[in-house]
Amino acid sequence: MNYYIIIPAHNEEAFIADTLNSVIAQSLLPKKVVVVNDNSTDNTQEIINQFSNRHSFITSVKIDTNPDHIPGSKVIYAFQQGLKEIDDAYDFIVKLDADVILPEQYFEKIAFIFSGHPEVGIAGGFIYEQDNNGNWKLNHPMNKKHVRGAIKSFSKTCFKAIGGLKVAMGWDTVDELLAQYHGFEIYTDPELIVKHLRPVGKNYDEKASLLQGEAMYSMRYGFWISIIASLKMAWKQRSIKVFQNNFFGYSKASMDNKPFLVNEQQGKFIRKLRWKNIKSKLF
Repeated sequence: MNYYIIIPAHNEEAFIADTLNSVIAQSLLPKKVVVVNDNSTDNTQEIINQFSNRHSFITSVKIDTNPDHIPGSKVIYAFQQGLKEIDDAYDFIVKLDADVILPEQYFEKIAFIFSGHPEVGIAGGFIYEQDNNGNWKLNHPMNKKHVRGAIKSFSKTCFKAIGGLKVAMGWDTVDELLAQYHGFEIYTDPELIVKHLRPVGKNYDEKASLLQGEAMYSMRYGFWISIIASLKMAWKQRSIKVFQNNFFGYSKASMDNKPFLVNEQQGKFIRKLRWKNIKSKLF
């Protein structure tokens, strides 16, 4: 199977060589890798050039967006610029972070999943991060059927059906919800262990929590599902501030009549699916 990888990168000089080395070591090589250098001020571009000079399937583009780290929207805007550099001759497409190390057979197994299970629209492994003692441990606070945004692979039919990725906080939730709306399944393989070199959330601040609430509104969760989801996040992070910021973000988006990411029919499906998942965990 042919596949393309798009890697948004911003000031990744400490990690991107490890990521690209793990890509070129794949047992099934990609047809093309596009690294989108988003306003890096370090040696990220020089490192990318070293790889592109040695490997013809690796290319890069430079973009210059706001230097602030805006969860979700900034990285997907960069991803979309990378999309402009590829053609339509692929079987699946990958959004990959610039700070991960993949096992050598990662994409060979992803290709096997897609080829053997045409109902699967999104596939991936699991993220492991180092603890304070240097041990690699699973970091997957979400549902085990969720594929983390750092390592998402989409079949072409699914990617086209969901209309690509949304330039918004919550993009890596709404994509899976829309995939299920269109009849696709999400597949995670626990044997695909990916090392994440920079812990999630290190660069995120209070603004990210406000945007989480806004994302719940934009995905048409409705009031009560948003409350339950915010309480769950607050409990996992052991912070009442998370709940308060989420709730404020949701309320402000509602008062400001922020645009929705999904239509009414999709929203109805999403709420039904969310309630089903909530009830399954209670009973």
